[in-house]
Amino acid sequence: MKLVICEKNIAARKISAILSDGKSKQKNVGTIPVYEFEQDGEPWKIIGLKGHILNTDYPKAYNVWWNIAPRKLIDIPPEKKISERGIAKALQSLVEKNPFVIVATDFDREGELIGVEVIEYLKKKNKFSDIKRAKFSAFTKTEIFDAFNNFTELDYNLSSAGESRQLIDLIWGVVLTRFISLTANKTGKEYLSIGRVQSPTLALLVQKEKEILAFKSKPFWTLTAQLHKELLFDAKHEKDKFWDKKEVTDIYERISDASDAVVKNVKKVQNKEIPPPPFSTTTFLQAASYLKISATQAMKLAEELYMDGAVSYPRTDNTVYPKSLDIHEILQKLKKSSFKDDVETVLNHKRNNPVRGKKQTTDHPPIHPVSVPNIELVGPKKKVYELIVRRFLATLTEDAISETIHVSFDIEKEVFKTRGYRLIEPNWKAVYPYIMSKETLLPPLNKNEQINIKKIKMKEDETKPPKRYSQGSLISKMEQLSLGTKSTRHEIINKLFQRKYITLSPLGPTPLAIAVIDSMNDCDVVKSKMTAELEKDMDLIAEGKKTLEETVKESRIMLTKVMDELEKDKQTIKENIKKADDKQNMIGICPLCGKNLLIRKSRRGKRFVGCQGYPSCKNTYPLPQRGVIKKLDETCEVCKAPIVEVLTKGKKPWRICINMDCPTSKTNEKKEDKEQKD
Repeated sequence: MKLVICEKNIAARKISAILSDGKSKQKNVGTIPVYEFEQDGEPWKIIGLKGHILNTDYPKAYNVWWNIAPRKLIDIPPEKKISERGIAKALQSLVEKNPFVIVATDFDREGELIGVEVIEYLKKKNKFSDIKRAKFSAFTKTEIFDAFNNFTELDYNLSSAGESRQLIDLIWGVVLTRFISLTANKTGKEYLSIGRVQSPTLALLVQKEKEILAFKSKPFWTLTAQLHKELLFDAKHEKDKFWDKKEVTDIYERISDASDAVVKNVKKVQNKEIPPPPFSTTTFLQAASYLKISATQAMKLAEELYMDGAVSYPRTDNTVYPKSLDIHEILQKLKKSSFKDDVETVLNHKRNNPVRGKKQTTDHPPIHPVSVPNIELVGPKKKVYELIVRRFLATLTEDAISETIHVSFDIEKEVFKTRGYRLIEPNWKAVYPYIMSKETLLPPLNKNEQINIKKIKMKEDETKPPKRYSQGSLISKMEQLSLGTKSTRHEIINKLFQRKYITLSPLGPTPLAIAVIDSMNDCDVVKSKMTAELEKDMDLIAEGKKTLEETVKESRIMLTKVMDELEKDKQTIKENIKKADDKQNMIGICPLCGKNLLIRKSRRGKRFVGCQGYPSCKNTYPLPQRGVIKKLDETCEVCKAPIVEVLTKGKKPWRICINMDCPTSKTNEKKEDKEQKD
């Protein structure tokens, strides 16, 4: 018997359908689906897991946070426990007859670890006739049959690299999270999370926010000449920005009445614009963010498309198509879809070799389409699929040809310049509209020609603060600094949002996040260098150049030094977080005493608004128990209590005055009752 172990049930169903030519049948072992068929007289059974069936955690004896000092957890070894008992029991029954086991989980560190965990767990009580690995990058007949006709061995170095991350992240996360939460007296649902990758990522956002807050705008002036020949176009003074008002005013007064500009020089340059390289995970998430699709959602949709057999495996660093990729076959499939015209454009302007990126790996190809979905896609999922298809098509198409024209003018001995741009042959830009250079058309211009001046404008402006990170640019920065992996970076951003450390629109830190990072400002845990060192060590484990044991040991030594630094500043950390927490929970001014009104929680966990002046001022207000409370900086015209907005998932936001004795409260109560019922 052959037993195939897949990462998820949907993967097991698809692989069984492909290998059996649709003849497999589902039978349940307990409550777990198993897909069965026969091939050449031999029975096949295919089972899907739910990711890890073993959970790595500290022993139960250490579950009560205040019973053990966080630093003592550094050297306590975590243990593995069965987290999916139903699947574990089903697996045990399936291996009773010593089957030929094939691991067909996703081929990356996490997938290899999941497969190895299952094998090691089953090995304790069972024997196998053989164990092999099926590696594939897409759920297509070609890929699956190739994988099952060319088995490889399990990569224990790769699984060890995955396990080292699992152990190190657990140890660092538990120790630091417990320390900061106990120090700030924020436990239970309100605990503060700190992690080996979370913290330096959050530090990037805090540093950017400080740059924005510290930025002081500086005034500057520009001079622009509006010229006319067949059409209106602008030319700017060669100095671009003037920082001295007197200087720019003197020039403006001298030339403002000029009627003609003399063409000094015309330079035409023809350019070849190379298409962007194939998608890696990072560049895909960057591109998706420009479409207003969050990194988490984009990754989720790409994974769904992968499971649907529409695109290749979306977790990859590779930006070079392997020679084995049948590009012609993919184009023929796309030719029978709504991308027919785009494929024709590619075939008419096909480059000799696809564009290559800088990074080449052998685990998975770059993200690319593998087939056309059987059902019509809608919404963001359609956008993501189209983005992947169009990027693939662009990488196969000839360079775009454009022309840039640089022209300089003399206006009363002052030099003005303009730049024209036009596409001559769009080529790849015709199939990839996400990167379009705006054409700036100029009339024919010749040296020494006089051009009519319509008017000259002097404009005052000011320098702008640095831009905040987008999710795409933050993920790119994380990759540059070796923070996290292609598989985890979008998850880190989502975790920071869930922990109320960041806002997503715009992407920036909350007051609490700034306090947490400031409290650890000189500590290695918020610096990317230390995390990058550990990431490099994990790469060495995957390459067989380092062991899991020595890497975890070194990480424990690093963490001990971090705890030494943090414990010195324990009181300062406590005070800073308390101030930031109050600032974040402040929703208005108390109309009775003038002090701040803060969102508090009762002993029973119910939230309410209380005055910071307590016990001198006992003013309180109730709050809806569901939804996010958003401060509006508005007060009720009737009672002067704060007005807040209640944001509930899937429902329209609604505004309330928090004073339930106010005449407006009847409307508020009706709305809250409706929300509670819903």
